[in-house]
Amino acid sequence: MVFVASKNGLAASPNAAAYCTAKAAEIHLARCMALEGAPFGIRPVGYRALESLRLEKGYRAWGSDITPNDNPFEAGLGWAVKLKGDMPFVGRAALEAASNKPRRKVLATFTTEREDVVLLGRETILRDGAFAGYLTSGGYGYTIGKPIAYAYLPSSVAEGDVVEISYFGQRIKASVTPEPLYDPQMARLRG
Repeated sequence: MVFVASKNGLAASPNAAAYCTAKAAEIHLARCMALEGAPFGIRPVGYRALESLRLEKGYRAWGSDITPNDNPFEAGLGWAVKLKGDMPFVGRAALEAASNKPRRKVLATFTTEREDVVLLGRETILRDGAFAGYLTSGGYGYTIGKPIAYAYLPSSVAEGDVVEISYFGQRIKASVTPEPLYDPQMARLRG
């Protein structure tokens, strides 16, 4: 059986992911990992558990938090764009132009004190009673103990601002919070 092990930080702590064919996973890898990995605390993790950790750590998801309609500066990923120097790459001119323009929108992080709310994404955001956008992602942060959501809002939004999330006919108050919500100094991830 051939598989690739990759150390990654998706779970916001030291971990690894194993990649192989579906047949190999079904027959060998799952059984081997369960038997041999148990003494080391190795166990399978489901998608919603990883999603919760992703939200707490502030990692973006392509297709929801980042789309072709957004740029890395609006998404809070400007640190990953290397414009110093003259290295050519596809899209460089567009990114240079975007880096010099004022932001129309920013991806904001929200939390709510209502623990009974299950945010999933696409819920409507109201700011001062008017439509302001919709959630790009949402979920419950089990480490921080509260619901988390992301949404693009006008760039005038500031930490501590309160918005409302339309949730099954209710308006749930949510506060704009700094990110990441978990391990901002990356101490746990660096182990």
